Amino acid sequence: MISRIVISAITACLLAGSAMAASPGSGSAAAGGGNGAAGGNGAAGGMSTSTVGSGAASNAPNSTSATGGSGGTAAAGGTSASSLGVGATSSTPNETSAAMGVGGSAASTNGGHVMSHSGVHGNANNLNGQSMDQAHQQGGVWSKSHTHMHIHKGQISARTKSMAHEPGGPPVKSGSSVNVGQ
Repeated sequence: MISRIVISAITACLLAGSAMAASPGSGSAAAGGGNGAAGGNGAAGGMSTSTVGSGAASNAPNSTSATGGSGGTAAAGGTSASSLGVGATSSTPNETSAAMGVGGSAASTNGGHVMSHSGVHGNANNLNGQSMDQAHQQGGVWSKSHTHMHIHKGQISARTKSMAHEPGGPPVKSGSSVNVGQ
């Protein structure tokens, strides 16, 4: 069975990596299998993205377990968006269990538009979840983050894509992908 401590530790790592890009222009690099990107247009603005992924698996006689997750954040101008997903699965010859959680947030200043949707669905054999979060302002400033999780037959896959944009250049992007389990 998967320890709650392990799930808490993975979640803490994902959140710490996502927080690295909380301020525009931070230019941080993420740990644990993710990557970061930064760009900007000087002191008045800036763009940054950061993603992180982590996973662990264990095989013992007659049992297997895995944990994994991915998360990211993006910031540009007065917008920010973050998404996160974490999952765990455990199998014995007679029983299988799985758990998943996804979530995210988006924020915008100056009357911008925000959208945040998260959900998990499935059954005992197959869980799917995703969080889609974005913030837009007039003039082409936006931030987006999207995390997708899947658990099927002891295999966990998670991926996150984060993007930020300000006028005058291309968007900055980062992504992470995790596949663990049988």
